[in-house]
Amino acid sequence: MDRHEITGLILAGGRGSRMGGVDKGLQPYRGVPLALHTLLRLGEQVGELMVNANRNLAAYESFGVPVWPDPQGVGEYAGPLAGFLAGLERCETPWMVTVPCDTPAFPLDLVARLAAAAEAQDAEIAMPRTIDADGRPQVQPVFCLLRTSLLESLVRFTHEGGRKIDRWTALHRCVEVDFPDDAAFFNANTLDELRQAEAQRS
Repeated sequence: MDRHEITGLILAGGRGSRMGGVDKGLQPYRGVPLALHTLLRLGEQVGELMVNANRNLAAYESFGVPVWPDPQGVGEYAGPLAGFLAGLERCETPWMVTVPCDTPAFPLDLVARLAAAAEAQDAEIAMPRTIDADGRPQVQPVFCLLRTSLLESLVRFTHEGGRKIDRWTALHRCVEVDFPDDAAFFNANTLDELRQAEAQRS
C-alpha cells in the first residue's frame, strides 16, 4: 500500500475536560501546538492530511490543511467516532488513518506497519496492540487505519446512537498489530502530563 493511498486525520475535537476545558490540540508542546506537532509527525507517513476540530477552527486552519468539525446529527462533542465520520465523509483516498492530537510520540512507522498488516490479512481495519505495565495486551483503537468504504457502516452505527469504537470495529474484519513500546502511545490527559511528556522525550 502506497502512502499516497492513505489520508491522515488528526483527532482534535474533544472537550479537553481533564485539561480544565482548554482546547487540547492548541496547547504548546516543544514550542508548537500539540496538534501541529502530531500533524507534522503523521505527515511523513501519509499522502494527505486533515484535522477534526470543533472550536477555534481558524487556529487549526492556520496549519494549512482542511479542518472539519463533527457532522451534524451525532451530538455535540460526540467522541472519536464522530471525528472518524467527519474524516470519512471527506476522504478522497482508499484508506484513512486516525491519530489523536494528545499522543506526541506515536511511532514513526505506525502507518506503514498497520498498512502492511491490513494488506497481508485482507482486513478492513488495522489497530496497534501494546502490552501495558501489568503485561496485558491493550488495543489502541483511536489509532485506526480503515477503508473509506466503511463510511456507510459508520453512518448507520452512529445514527443509531453508537459511540464505542471497539463495538463498531468488531463489526468488520480487523487486524491487531503488535507494537512493543507501550510508552509511544502515552497520551497527555492533563497539563501536568503534557509537561512531563515534553520533559521526558527527546
